Amino acid sequence: MSLSSDLTIAQLNPDGSVPVPLAPDAAANAAAAALQREAQFEALKSKVEDLEEILAKPLNEILGDRDKFKESAAAWEAFGAMWMLSQRAMRRVALDLAEQQGVTEAEVVARALAYANDVLNGDGVDLGGSIAEAQMAHIARHKAKLRKQFR
Repeated sequence: MSLSSDLTIAQLNPDGSVPVPLAPDAAANAAAAALQREAQFEALKSKVEDLEEILAKPLNEILGDRDKFKESAAAWEAFGAMWMLSQRAMRRVALDLAEQQGVTEAEVVARALAYANDVLNGDGVDLGGSIAEAQMAHIARHKAKLRKQFR
């Protein structure tokens, strides 16, 4: 093997400096960083396009969507108020009936919590059919949060 086969002539940079060869790992890291920057750029470009699509709508259409959201939020707020009122009314009825039978409020609350835990921790316990199938499915979707509430 001759010495000339191992020699390479480096091309100077446009500014006249001598290029420093990158180690293979450094080159791979630089390529990975470039790919990551490109992916981030594409994601940002997609977000900008989505915003431009929204902003291209007429203002009355944008505000109409906002009004729909406000109406939906108001409907949920009214539903929450109705639900809370019905729960308070049913609690009062339960306590009145319990008092007539000589059962204390603490016993009524303990029994209610026991029923709730039966539904949350039981396998399909529907309190003797008093919970509809759709309601059971809804409860199942929120079991983790409900379990925290009914400890």
